[in-house]
Amino acid sequence: MFGGLSSTAVHSRRRALAKTLCYRLVMVTITVFVAWLVVGDLSDAVNIGLVTNVVKTGTYYAYERLWDHVRWGVSGAA
Repeated sequence: MFGGLSSTAVHSRRRALAKTLCYRLVMVTITVFVAWLVVGDLSDAVNIGLVTNVVKTGTYYAYERLWDHVRWGVSGAA
């Protein structure tokens, strides 16, 4: 299924992606609000929030996927 991936692997990737997007939405909101307080301009704050969070979204997703390969601390792992 899905190019040799098990349904568990596909579910894991979809779950990681969903978690990433939900988390980043919250972070975009916080970043825009803080940037607005600092710079005083809503347009600049939105630009700051969007650019920084696009970079952070990709970084977080890669980090989450990397941890999928770490067995330390997982119950039943060798």
